[in-house]
Amino acid sequence: MKGKVKMAVDVLMTAALLFLMGYQFWGETAHEWVGAGMFVLFLAHHILNGGWHKNLFRGKYSPMRIFLTVIDVLTLFSMIAQMYSGIVLSRHVFAFLPIESGLALARRLHILGSYWGFLLMSLHLGLHWNMVMGAVKKKLPAAPQGFRYLSFGMALAVALYGAWVFVKRDFATYMFLRSEFVFMDYGEAKILFYLDYLSLMGTCIFISHYAGKFLYFFKRRDA
Repeated sequence: MKGKVKMAVDVLMTAALLFLMGYQFWGETAHEWVGAGMFVLFLAHHILNGGWHKNLFRGKYSPMRIFLTVIDVLTLFSMIAQMYSGIVLSRHVFAFLPIESGLALARRLHILGSYWGFLLMSLHLGLHWNMVMGAVKKKLPAAPQGFRYLSFGMALAVALYGAWVFVKRDFATYMFLRSEFVFMDYGEAKILFYLDYLSLMGTCIFISHYAGKFLYFFKRRDA
């Protein structure tokens, strides 16, 4: 039961993340309410995965565990930056709070937290992709051997397109705060926007999933 709840929370967080990146389509009020929901899901995620906090300073750190922990900690920091800046900038959900200063810093943190957070959460998802695939395989009949190569080829194609999306949508500009004004195309088709962002998410999943496999392979070889 707990596993299903954790999966549901993670799916909702992924959906909320994609929704929030499309600010121009849904408007400020919806963005804030979904952001507040993301904050609740974020807390639920950490409560459900409390063992991570308890074991953070226990045991040995293999290269795989170091990689996983670095991604997790950076994701945590990016989420905290988004939540803090979102509350400071809020004009609707948290407008009752007497916040009158720190807006300029909050805007910078929100840009950094949003763009770094999207990539880091996608990398985090990739490190747990085996769990996702395991859940899918339980629901589907066994696939032929050739399907594995086909699925890898499709994943690689998505990853390469997502890498181009990273360049096309100037992610590096916002990740390193070379601009404090995010360009938004209000006339863009939603389907094209979200296909781009899903592809970029796929790139991150592909990178971290296979990096994890690589590190796990060397861990087994050295054992």
